Amino acid sequence: MAANTTETAIGYEQARDELIEVVRRLEAGGTTLEESLALWERGEELAKVCRRWLEGARARLDAALAEQEAPADREE
Repeated sequence: MAANTTETAIGYEQARDELIEVVRRLEAGGTTLEESLALWERGEELAKVCRRWLEGARARLDAALAEQEAPADREE
């Protein structure tokens, strides 16, 4: 699955839950080197998805806070 497809196809919670499972599997061990590398790559992709969702949420929050502060600045 291409990164762009993953980023647009899954939400934050789904990416986070899958990332938790990837980490659990890596920590448990018992995988081949090739499987471990594939899990690591998937984990990196999922972490990017989560980071983009969180950055978007932060931008929305900052915009909402700035909007609330703007009328207060005009009243003074």
